Amino acid sequence: MTSRLSTAKRRVPTASRLVWEPTSDGLRRRPDELAVEEPLEIRLSRPGGGTEVLTVTMRTPGNDFELAAGWLLGEGIVSGPADLQALRYCTDPELDAEQRYNVVTVDLSEPARAALGEVPARLGLTSSSCGVCGTASIELLEERGLRAVASEATFSLGDVLGWPELLRENQAAFTATGGLHAAGLVSAAGELLVAREDIGRHNAVDKVIGWALREAIEQRGVFPLAELGLVVSGRSSFEIVQKALAAGIPLVAGVSAASSLAARLADEQGLTLAGFVRGGRATIYAHPERLSS
Repeated sequence: MTSRLSTAKRRVPTASRLVWEPTSDGLRRRPDELAVEEPLEIRLSRPGGGTEVLTVTMRTPGNDFELAAGWLLGEGIVSGPADLQALRYCTDPELDAEQRYNVVTVDLSEPARAALGEVPARLGLTSSSCGVCGTASIELLEERGLRAVASEATFSLGDVLGWPELLRENQAAFTATGGLHAAGLVSAAGELLVAREDIGRHNAVDKVIGWALREAIEQRGVFPLAELGLVVSGRSSFEIVQKALAAGIPLVAGVSAASSLAARLADEQGLTLAGFVRGGRATIYAHPERLSS
């Protein structure tokens, strides 16, 4: 039985700074809002009290437990809500107060810990600009046991074309800064269930999937997410499709293009992938049969 997850301290996603703006009379100084970017270290607790650093990702603070849970699912370290026992901020007294909220430690359930064995630490820093993150190839995903989409859900094409606007209405930090991506989970009925912002697209996706994991833990939702679609504010890359597949999501819609590897992965794994979803138009890269007119 999973324990309740500890409550996260609220962090702000924007920071004020004085900037210079060119005018006809020269440079004018004015206040501006910037997207906050800070590192988040994800640790895995070990029997006996030790911890293992899994990764460090640059992210926008806020919803850090969701980010950690979603990342663990995407990497195959957990397979569902039952694998997560607790997520908590580090309480190491050697860390200053602010840094403690940049470290999340994860406790796995006993069955998940026994099945996991040794987990190799991620190499280096995961950048906010979607650098090397996630498994590097479709073949490795198949070896890991990632399964094709198992969903009979269908979605109205008209609704899907409106998803980016639903997401945009929930991007308060982007409105303030112009510097954040967003992701959202949408029901087959066209209801936006959750939206999250982050300086990295993949982080925003991890946050909404992590939200769904936590909802399932608290028995307020179901998992896998076979009846939901994922909308992202930018392009759909390989790692975003990978994360959707790990969560059982059958449809991904992006405001910008999809990459070639993302389209190939979606096609082979039965996921509907749409890009350039804006202005009442879209490009469908894989499995259009899930979209109804």
